Amino acid sequence: MSINSDKVKRLLLGIDVSNWQGTVDWADHAETGVSFAFAKATEGGDYVDKWFARNWNGMRESWIVCGAYHFARPKGDPIEQARHFLRTIAQAGGLRRGDLVALDLETNDGARPERVARFARRWCHHVERHCGVRPFIYTFHAFANGGHCAGLAEYPLWIASPAKPRGRPDVPRPWQDWTIHQYSNSPIDRNIFHGTRKELTKLGYRPRRRR
Repeated sequence: MSINSDKVKRLLLGIDVSNWQGTVDWADHAETGVSFAFAKATEGGDYVDKWFARNWNGMRESWIVCGAYHFARPKGDPIEQARHFLRTIAQAGGLRRGDLVALDLETNDGARPERVARFARRWCHHVERHCGVRPFIYTFHAFANGGHCAGLAEYPLWIASPAKPRGRPDVPRPWQDWTIHQYSNSPIDRNIFHGTRKELTKLGYRPRRRR
């Protein structure tokens, strides 16, 4: 059996939301097979999505694997933005075992690719160092191939590729494989993970042991 056919057969369904969706019926999504989700938490150094806390708790109450993402503004300070993101999650109830985090990297704000990539690396390093979870990188093919994601291959790829068949997106540099595929964006963003719930949560938050 080929790797690709194996991925297509083992699919976990997910969605992602932001303030554009307004009130989300998480119980209904859970009943229709949604197993994981990402909600927008923050953007830049000071914006907080007004629906984030409600979405964060709604996912958890519906037994959906919880994910939070930050929309990067690469001309800003990556450490300030990472702190803002983590603080917002903490205020909404904090991270629990298996929760996921992601950096939405899709605009350069007029900055050169190397600056965008450096911003992303510093943001990810700060998040990983301070909460012990490796962020996903959400991006799209042309943006990544333009050099904006250099040095991020160690982070799992969440690729936006609605033009490609579900489970068969093109993989941009510097990655060799994808982890989550956003295969549709109408009427809501829909995603798949090629694995089980247990495999997905292994990529999430792990509480540090107390000494």
